[in-house]
This record gives sequence, C-alpha cells and structure tokens, in this order.
Amino acid sequence: MNAIELSHIEKHFTGFSLQDLSLTVPSGSICGLVGENGAGKSTTIRILMGALRPDGGRARVLGLDPASPEFIRVKEDIGVVLDEAYFPEILNPVQVGKVLAKTYRNWDQGMYDGYLDRFELPGNRPFSKFSRGMKMKLAIAAALSHRPKLLVLDEATAGLDPIVRDEVLDIFYEFTREEDHSILISSHILSDLEKLCDYIAALHHGRLLFCQDKDSLLEEYGVFVGTREQADALVTEAVVYRETSGYGGVRALVRRSMVPGTLDLERASVEDIILFMVKGAK
Repeated sequence: MNAIELSHIEKHFTGFSLQDLSLTVPSGSICGLVGENGAGKSTTIRILMGALRPDGGRARVLGLDPASPEFIRVKEDIGVVLDEAYFPEILNPVQVGKVLAKTYRNWDQGMYDGYLDRFELPGNRPFSKFSRGMKMKLAIAAALSHRPKLLVLDEATAGLDPIVRDEVLDIFYEFTREEDHSILISSHILSDLEKLCDYIAALHHGRLLFCQDKDSLLEEYGVFVGTREQADALVTEAVVYRETSGYGGVRALVRRSMVPGTLDLERASVEDIILFMVKGAK
C-alpha cells in the first residue's frame, strides 16, 4: 500500500491555485516536498490532513480519503510536525507527556522520555521559555512517541543547529527502516532533503515540476559550464535552462543522455536542479 496518493488534485483560492497535482509516496520511503514560499506545500499538507477539501481530484492517506468520516480512525497513525510547535505555553514537557498519554492509544512514555533526554530538553521548564529550536525538538519527540506509521513534517528542522539537525535526520531515517513507516517532509534546507529522501517532489506556483526518485534525478541531470559557443552547439532538448556566467561564459542544467561524451559535466545537486527548473518555468 502507498502511504500517500494524490491524483489530479485541484484547490483554488483568490490569487492562487493548486493545479493537477499528482504524486505518490510508497510505504517505507521518504519524500521531500520542495518549493518557494507560496508554491503550495502547506496547502498540500492541509489537504492530506483533511483540514482542506480539494476542489477536484482524489487524495488517499494510509488508504483512506482524508475527507471521509473513516479517516478519524487512522489519524493516530500519523505524526505531524508543523513549522511552528503548538503546546500550551504554561505546560512543561513532563506535563505535555501526561496530556498526550491520555490522548493517544499507542503512546509510548519510555520513548518520549528517551527523546527528552536525547534532545536535552528540560522536563520542568515551561514551553513559553523554550527557544524555537527547543520547541521544534519537543514537537518531534511528541510526534514520534505515539508510534505513527506516517510522519508529515512541515519545516520540522527549521531553527535547529546543524549538529542537532543532523541527529534529527538520522532519527527520521531510522523511523523508515520499518517497511510500513513513511515520511513526507517539506524543507527549505535542500541539502537535508538530498541526504535523507528517496523521492523529491517540487512545486512551483501551484504546479508540480516533477516527482522523481532522487537517485535517478541526480543521474539524469548535470551542470554544463563552458563557452557560449559550446552551449549553442547543444541540441535544444538537452538544455533545461541556461544562464550567463562570468566573462560571457554559460552555466546550464542539461540532460546527460543528450550531451556529447566529450564534454565534462559537473554533478548537479538537488538544489541546482530545482533552481534551474524554477528559473526555466518562469
């Protein structure tokens, strides 16, 4: 079973539309959802969680339509961390754990306590006194400790220092070692997604640029750096987007299979691919 299936989703607002969005997140995989602010990432996540109903198309999360009455029974199997952590300001982590223990059937207090220790979160300090990074760590600990099958993460690593962020990515990777565990994660830190994800889905102005296996994506594209004459000699279909670099040279995202083997290409990162494609889509 796929963890997430979106088929031809449409959602229209004044001044913005999510258009013909189709993507799949197989069980046991991690999919990175990327795009500039206003691209449609949060709208997509809200549709997945049943907070918004699409105007067209079909959504399935853990096999159920998020808009259906039956979806309530699988919500415990979904852990959510949004770009802001929301807990009552007066509660401390120990009290938060007691509340959540009465909320979730599968709450694992030992796991929660372990994450508090691992993240070095003071159990008796009020949430109002936490830094942004500490708040995000508490939200991640809470999301993991009710043993979900799917994690939906919206900028969940924002505000974390590089060392803690790297540890959190390792925790997410460990989570998907179980075959029925999956993650959808949006982030502006594209290097994190390149390290973590199996699939990358890129949105731009409400449209899906691509949803592709990360390894095949990195194999498909390369970065050409050379003269204008060399770039002009490439077949049109080989060049996704080109721009002038210093001293009249050219830097371009190209399809490796269409470029002569005599030209050396630089490795394209996920960030390179997305930035060039967004520029080409304008």
